[in-house]
Amino acid sequence: MVGYNPLAQRGEDSPSAVEVAVAGSLSGFLTRVLINPLDVIKIRFQLQIEKLSLFEPGAKYHGILQATNTIFREEGLQSFWKGHIPAQLLSISYGAVQIYRSLWHAIVTMYRKEGPLSFYRGLTPTLVAVFPYAGFQFAFYNIFQHISEWAVPSREAWMVNVENLMCGSCAGVISKTLTYPFDLLKKRLQVEGFEQARMAFGQVRTYNGFLDCAYQVARTEGLRGLFKGLSPSMLKAAVSTGFTFFWYELFCNIFRNHKEHLEYQRHFRHTTPSQ
Repeated sequence: MVGYNPLAQRGEDSPSAVEVAVAGSLSGFLTRVLINPLDVIKIRFQLQIEKLSLFEPGAKYHGILQATNTIFREEGLQSFWKGHIPAQLLSISYGAVQIYRSLWHAIVTMYRKEGPLSFYRGLTPTLVAVFPYAGFQFAFYNIFQHISEWAVPSREAWMVNVENLMCGSCAGVISKTLTYPFDLLKKRLQVEGFEQARMAFGQVRTYNGFLDCAYQVARTEGLRGLFKGLSPSMLKAAVSTGFTFFWYELFCNIFRNHKEHLEYQRHFRHTTPSQ
């Protein structure tokens, strides 16, 4: 684990469990604010049945820059933070919010049409992907850190944060690529039942569960269809993982330096002779 290892011998200046939790929460919050626009573009690509190509007549989106310009022109700047609140709360209704006016509108519509089970669509690919993704992420992060330490054994303090950013970015890109098809299938299943709202994005298809969704996507869109939206997703993974580790280590260092400063002040008061 980066920043804090509960199994390691801890000094008095090491971050406490509470400080580690705060550092992790703040790093997650700040990172989500920064990468949400990439998530919006990625989901638009994932939900588009047509090929992401300039030569596809019915394709609404065919590239990151074109999609950015189209979304901004049609929906405004605020649309890049659609679903930001449920994303911060880790709600699986995030994908549905992309095609509705607000979080509350999505919740009411989903519940009225299909009941509480609609909130658990896409759970199977989520559970299948979450464990290998987390495992790959930390495994590759540690590998890249060992490589960095071997390549640059002595480095300045400021280089450590940059190293964490680069190692985290590389780990995020590889992990996301290996597990990406599960993310696409999850998004397709999550927006089932919203045919009317989805018509603005092109063709609409229905799926009968996880395996049927995977089969239909592979059969009608090809194996490349399972990787629609990979480019903004990889960019998002690099930025997200990199900044997560960067902010986490930064806040841990802030807490550690604060403790050292307080300890120094206490030591200074005790050793300074009174006037």
